[in-house]
Amino acid sequence: MADGSIDAQRLMELVIATYHSYETDYEAIERSTETLLRENQTLRGNLSALSQAFDGQKKLFEIVLNNLPLGLSVFDAGQRLTLYNIRFPQLFGLTPEDIAAGATIAELIGKMRGNESTASKTVRQTARTSLAKTGSSSIRRREWQMHDGRIIQSVVTILSDGSSIAIHADITEDRKAAQRITYLAHHDPLTGLPNRMYFREQVDATLAERKPHEQIALVHLNLDRFKSINNTIGVSVGDKILQQVAERIRAWAGSENMLARLGSDEFAILQTGKQQPRNVTALADQIRRALSEPFLNGEKQVTLSVSMGIAIAPENGGEPDILLKNAGVALSHAKADGRKRERFFTGEMEAQMQLRHALEVDLRVAVENEGFELHYQPLYDLAERRTCGFEALIRWNHPVRGRVPPMDFIPLAEEVGLVVDIGRWVLRQACRDAAQWPESIKVAVNVSAIQFRSGNLMQDVSEALAAAGLSPSRLELEITESVLMENLNEVLPILHALRDRGIRISMDDFGTGYSSLSYLSSFPFDKIKIDKSFVNDIVDNKEAHAIMRAIILLGDALGMRVTVEGVETAAQLTLLECEECDEIQGYHISPPRPVRDVPHLLSLPPKSSGATAFPTLER
Repeated sequence: MADGSIDAQRLMELVIATYHSYETDYEAIERSTETLLRENQTLRGNLSALSQAFDGQKKLFEIVLNNLPLGLSVFDAGQRLTLYNIRFPQLFGLTPEDIAAGATIAELIGKMRGNESTASKTVRQTARTSLAKTGSSSIRRREWQMHDGRIIQSVVTILSDGSSIAIHADITEDRKAAQRITYLAHHDPLTGLPNRMYFREQVDATLAERKPHEQIALVHLNLDRFKSINNTIGVSVGDKILQQVAERIRAWAGSENMLARLGSDEFAILQTGKQQPRNVTALADQIRRALSEPFLNGEKQVTLSVSMGIAIAPENGGEPDILLKNAGVALSHAKADGRKRERFFTGEMEAQMQLRHALEVDLRVAVENEGFELHYQPLYDLAERRTCGFEALIRWNHPVRGRVPPMDFIPLAEEVGLVVDIGRWVLRQACRDAAQWPESIKVAVNVSAIQFRSGNLMQDVSEALAAAGLSPSRLELEITESVLMENLNEVLPILHALRDRGIRISMDDFGTGYSSLSYLSSFPFDKIKIDKSFVNDIVDNKEAHAIMRAIILLGDALGMRVTVEGVETAAQLTLLECEECDEIQGYHISPPRPVRDVPHLLSLPPKSSGATAFPTLER
């Protein structure tokens, strides 16, 4: 047109382009709106002429505008409304009377409402002027907090003469989604507690704001053996218990301290503004007692205990990562010391952790290179007065450290996930060695709970027997009560399958657990091995003798052989012969010996109660 106005068709194209840009990019909104106004400088006052000249295009234009999900409004230089679509009054709760021709911006703001019951309240607004400017126009964004909770965002392009065109959108759901994403990024979805990332940020902020003489305590908590409990009761029930755990800790931690969930069964507390270490010790004691109360799972009760590691700033670290690490180190020592306790971080712990890490590295190398060997301790049949088998016991001769005791590296192997690989190697090597012995000699191998839970024990046993060509009847697997405690329902089918193949199953360390008798009724063990702690006093202590006799009679009644471990004297052997015990094992017969000594041990004469121990072999 000669006066510089754009036609209705062009205006419609620009509005559609603006709407499309709004959906994809806020910055594109601004560019599209600027283009719309730059090409339509004389839109103000000429809209009626435009509609008369292009009546057909005007109707199409109105249809497009009124079907946009976004609101559109145009104000002239006097801040009076000249054009809008149907969505505009809907977004702001305006009536037809409110938006009568010529209504000013100020008048419309005064009439905005979310619903009739809150119409008298003031609508809150925030405004931001965009840094981007094109020509003589500028772009601003405004947000309107409506009474019904909705958030309306307006992108307004203002020309140099004060006229403007704006696009309005309800961004309530987008804002809620963004807030939800932010919340999930910083919180644990199960318990609603802050997560590890957010907790670290808070530790960082708290350390930065710490006053010169203020001490800050960080407590790292871990539920003892919760994975075993979780496997027993099921993950869904375990999650409910974790929620209860979080509530109990939250109640004792109080609102002044920050509680977070760091992992599956790990929590942390940041305690500030307190006299340390006295108050954190009191807090740890309260939490330990709170978690010792049984948790209900239907009619059943689940009992938990907790271990805690404590680090105090600034003594144990002034940086968040250092403080968190040191609390974790203290927690590891609490668990190593028997669990159910708390430990404060000390410098000596750090040195020990460095040694432990080095040992772990060496252990991984030993597993990869099969750097172990097996020693064998005889199992002696008292009735036949002969060695009837050997128990395989792993040994690790470190090239630098020398002999590393099993009690030092087996728990470490369990903790770092190497015990399955080690157990698989022991099975294969023991079967391979036993295949070289007389057919009447069996071999006993210890199997851990982790091999049942995390490995494929049936396959490992089958492959070991097949590779060695060993009869299943010559293999005896020794398990402790903890294997059954892990998950009885999953373990029993495996035990039955092993026994059906002809493999003998023995309960090791009988009498040291809480439920040994109940487990004897759960599975038909071939043998029970009485722990050596029961043997020490059987000669001089009548009560210990009576307990030993009762266990031997129990095994006989159940059709299970009984092996007594830790026999070290002739007097103990004599007493066990009188009680008609089936087998004995201990230093009175022989200590564990390398595989090369097995033929010599088998060639020794029968053992009598009055004789001295077998000749000592070179160790």
